Amino acid sequence: MMPSGRPDRHDHRPRKCVTTAARNRRQPNPSSEFRPPQPLTMPHLRHLLVCLATTFVCVATADEASPDETTSSEAINLQGSGAARIDFENDVLPRLTRHGCNGGACHGAAAGRGGFKLSLYGGDPDADFDQIVRNLGGRRINLNDAELSLLIRKPTETVEHGGGAVLSEADAQQLIAWIDQGAPRTPQRQLQRVQVDPTRHVAPAAGHSVSLRTTAIYQDGSQRDVTDQTIFSSADPSAVRIEPLSGTATVLRAGRHVVIARYWNRVVPVELIGAHDNSPISPDERAADNFIDQEVIEALATLRLPPSGPADDAVFLRRLSLDLTGRLPTPEQTLRFLLDTRPDKRDRLLNRLLDGEAFNEYWTLQLATLLRLRPRGDDPEGAHVYHDWLAQQLRDRRGYDAIARSLLLSGGDTHVIGPANFYRMADGPRQQAELFSEVLMASRLRCANCHNHPLDRWTQDDYHGLAAIFATLQTGREVRPNPDGYVVHPRTLEPATPRLPGQQDLPTDRADVRVALADWLIDPDNPYFAKAMVNRLWQRMMGRGLVEPVDDFRATNPATHPRLLQRLADDFVAHGYDLRHTLRQIAQTQTYARSADATSANRNDQAFYSHRLRRPLDAEVLADAISDVLGVAETYGDQPIGTRAVALLDPSTESETLDVLGRCDRTSSCATPSASAGGLTQQLHRFNGDMLNQRIAVSGGRLDGLLDQSTPPEEIIQTFYLAALCRQPTERERRHWNEQLNRLSSSADRRTFLEDLVWGLLSCEEFVTNH
Repeated sequence: MMPSGRPDRHDHRPRKCVTTAARNRRQPNPSSEFRPPQPLTMPHLRHLLVCLATTFVCVATADEASPDETTSSEAINLQGSGAARIDFENDVLPRLTRHGCNGGACHGAAAGRGGFKLSLYGGDPDADFDQIVRNLGGRRINLNDAELSLLIRKPTETVEHGGGAVLSEADAQQLIAWIDQGAPRTPQRQLQRVQVDPTRHVAPAAGHSVSLRTTAIYQDGSQRDVTDQTIFSSADPSAVRIEPLSGTATVLRAGRHVVIARYWNRVVPVELIGAHDNSPISPDERAADNFIDQEVIEALATLRLPPSGPADDAVFLRRLSLDLTGRLPTPEQTLRFLLDTRPDKRDRLLNRLLDGEAFNEYWTLQLATLLRLRPRGDDPEGAHVYHDWLAQQLRDRRGYDAIARSLLLSGGDTHVIGPANFYRMADGPRQQAELFSEVLMASRLRCANCHNHPLDRWTQDDYHGLAAIFATLQTGREVRPNPDGYVVHPRTLEPATPRLPGQQDLPTDRADVRVALADWLIDPDNPYFAKAMVNRLWQRMMGRGLVEPVDDFRATNPATHPRLLQRLADDFVAHGYDLRHTLRQIAQTQTYARSADATSANRNDQAFYSHRLRRPLDAEVLADAISDVLGVAETYGDQPIGTRAVALLDPSTESETLDVLGRCDRTSSCATPSASAGGLTQQLHRFNGDMLNQRIAVSGGRLDGLLDQSTPPEEIIQTFYLAALCRQPTERERRHWNEQLNRLSSSADRRTFLEDLVWGLLSCEEFVTNH
């Protein structure tokens, strides 16, 4: 007889196995699992509510994309209790992640579930070990009989479990073996990185499958296949079907698709390309004399997407004018450009637009929107000074790196020092950290407030360490150092240590940690700063970012053209972070000058620039365009008559027109167009609202002036075509309008007809989009 107590390690009697039948013999949930709630202070309660909301936002995509959590691979090379030791970090936590136990919808939520809280996707192994082994009086594991551990009985549903049975027999036996070994914590080897093969695959046709394999690579140089412990999820299940047990991905349709592989707390993107059924691109179509066209055409060739032809001069003139100045050219400017026969007239146009004051005015609006510049409270003076400072930076052609450095290191009276107002656009150090990361790094660090980011590299230490840098400032009208300022790290409940995101902690005795932050940010080797800005410039010119949304840089949201993004960033840095230089580089390409008319072969492409994307005009640009075409100025609050919408400093300036058109209120950077922009409300106002109807024939407007001068109707039609669409009517359009005019006998009827024509031009898609 063996003595009572823990079984002998060499006892080879048959062990009990947690079977499906055993799971069906449910027992009530042990009362010992309940822990009385501890009293919460109001600051802790507020933080918990924020964390709960943030958790659901940050992990919704990951949870929805997860495969069926009740299945797992049975092909586990199970080691018996006398075999190699099982590692908590490299064996136990990955299995909990694989089955969703530490996901945001289960025990990985900010408040945990059922009294059991794990870190999201195993991001904090130390805390998870304490929860599993030490908390609840150590009752979650049973070292005397591992199979009686709550860690085993609940996920196998031997006792009642809200999540049902989620562990397979093999997974359960692996956890049992770990407990039998004494539930050790010390890792045997440190995970260095996770590799998925292939990382990029081109499927020759729909229905093609590829097997994905995950390899864990450790610091000691060892490797092992962990495919069976990896979750593979498709960003678009209708485009890629995943077999969770085998790791096989089947491409269901043409295009570029991303599959996310999650092993433990690491995520790796896999790019699957489904080629179209078109003929290969000919050598002539592939000719390019600049790196932008080379990269775009190479991607199109891989996808077998033939590009559309070039846009004509009229389309190019309108497109470039709107992109660089936010203004339509006048009818006179349009005619001169169309009649110009010089071969370099497009380059001449580009130079004129980049050098004009209209460029400074429009791109001041772009920077103001990006930086969320707006008056705070009843103190508009600082915003005026800030706006004027930004405009002057553009006039002086100051590099974007110098602008960013001035923003970060600024201080003093915000009514005098424009860039100091950067610190008044957020309501505290944590909000300032989020503003910094989204605007200057294009990274959504806010998801690391309450837990490590589920889809990116950012940790809670990164988030609160960055906030700790901004806590060293006292903000208000006067921005000044506050050496005693700090933020509390919610995990340690101690003051957070200032930290460069993703890098290292900063010495706490440093005089001004903002200098270290600025130096790191604008360093040429910084992986975010230059890429973030050139991606925004690309979006403004091309209608879509190489990374989209433009403020969501992360490994699991890869660029459509990663080499192009890197080359654009390198070129931007090499030319002194000059905004005009990069805009010029883009505008001089075949890619930018491509027609918006899609072909039957490329009409489904929305990401690879085989044709120009049609983009709704921004609210301010469309409002100004309507005023220019009608010759009737819009009124904005108490601003002087004639003030342009793009020049408005305050995004809350009273204007029904801008509200209808969906303007950005600058509480965010409006990286994604407003839902109201181009929506039903806007269309109804265009069709039947005062925005157009009360201004088309108003006295002193363009139509009224032309009629007063007895201008022939055919000439009036041509003038409005040039003013609104920057082109002459086509022959078919001329015949149609002449037929309509010939049916009218009175001047009153002709006037009504011309009013309707102008209304039609201002309501058509060709006018309200940049194409």
